[in-house]
Amino acid sequence: METLWPLLVGVCAIIIAATASAHVILHKRDVRAAIGWVGLLWLAPFVGVALYGLLGINRIQRRASELRLHRPHAREALEGRSTTPTVGLELPAADRHLAAIARLVDTMAAFPLVAGNAIEPMTGVEAFQAMIEAIGAAEHTVAMSTYIFDNDHAGHLLADALEEAVDRGASVRLLIDGVGARYSFPTMLGELRARRIPVAEFLPTFVPIHMAYANLRNHRKILVVDGRLGFTGGMNVRRAYLLSADRQRATADTHFRITGPVVAHLSTTFAEDWAFCTGERLTGEGWFPGLAPAGETVARGIAAGPDEDFERIRFAILAALSQAQRRIRIVTPYFVPEPMLMTSLAVAAMRGVAVDILIPGSNNLRLVQWASRAKIGQLLRRGCRIWQTPLPFDHSKLMTVDGIWSLIGSANWDQRSLRLNFEFNIECYDPVQTERLNAIIDAKQRASRPLLLGEVEDRALFFKLRDGAAWLLSPYL
Repeated sequence: METLWPLLVGVCAIIIAATASAHVILHKRDVRAAIGWVGLLWLAPFVGVALYGLLGINRIQRRASELRLHRPHAREALEGRSTTPTVGLELPAADRHLAAIARLVDTMAAFPLVAGNAIEPMTGVEAFQAMIEAIGAAEHTVAMSTYIFDNDHAGHLLADALEEAVDRGASVRLLIDGVGARYSFPTMLGELRARRIPVAEFLPTFVPIHMAYANLRNHRKILVVDGRLGFTGGMNVRRAYLLSADRQRATADTHFRITGPVVAHLSTTFAEDWAFCTGERLTGEGWFPGLAPAGETVARGIAAGPDEDFERIRFAILAALSQAQRRIRIVTPYFVPEPMLMTSLAVAAMRGVAVDILIPGSNNLRLVQWASRAKIGQLLRRGCRIWQTPLPFDHSKLMTVDGIWSLIGSANWDQRSLRLNFEFNIECYDPVQTERLNAIIDAKQRASRPLLLGEVEDRALFFKLRDGAAWLLSPYL
């Protein structure tokens, strides 16, 4: 019998490795990830299967599918509302090539392009004050989703406003990511609940501390008041956004105040996330009122995540890069693009498009900064210009193309944002709106220092190895 044990173990190893490999082949979209997992499964079957079961299977997609079988879509609440219908783009002759972006996003986005929107860019301090005032004026509903909600001065100010809204009789719903809630200790969750503010966690974690590189997180930043006034962008709830005079510890950002029909896209995205976490369905005029035109911007919300909304924002970016004819401008705090985006940026520059990319000179996540430096020379050699913004650390996420198209929201230029996290962005078609964003980018660029190819190529071998090792982790940063 003892002589049979090795044979039985070997047979079991082959069966589980083959079964798990079949799952990898059927479900993995990235060939490199698939090869890596299959190799691990056959080299170390038992350990490999355990790791694949813990880390390799997208349980978000499965859970999302299960929830959708048992609850109506929140976007059904939009049916029959008097929101502006899908519009056709009317672009000047010199800019009609950008309509191809809209056609591509039409094929995959949950929301249509809608006209009549007003989108106002604000600094972090301005936006925080405006959100406090909006919550203070709420009559019916407040819906808010954030990645980080710190237990600090900013968190207490916002909690005060939400508590007062509850006391006035407004229906308040607050959604905080399970990891982002733990960026401060103790968390704000207990205090928020003690104040009778309805709060839920997106995928709660049992780890008591925050993990800066955690994946499958809700990274969206959405606030909608009375279903009519929206805010979105990159700003979290943290004291650092209020420290504009302290350049060493402050965080700069660009957030947006939004009115018009596209606000319904923010409301719907929040409502689906809330139902995902709590099972409660938000419906009625308080959450989804009819929305009249408020401005001239044609816009569309793009909700993306590792479930059925996979890579929507990434595809929109790739479409914009391929259609650009004159100028591409990008501002991002975390710039570790995957090979396809790197190639698209390089090809755009080689076609004669002016490509400017603004990244922080000093990043708050060292691994991201090192990984970014590892391959950035490839872009510099092809004609892209890289600018390093000074302190305070700039958390803004902006993109403009040819003075007409712009992309704003929560997504960064890394695989974690574009593949592994839940994000919300808005694509906009409006020369006036894009001019405002370009003015903001101009000011940032004037204060920035260009990164030269020689600086990257002349790094000491130690730093090249360090940065290259960090780049190997880029799918998870």
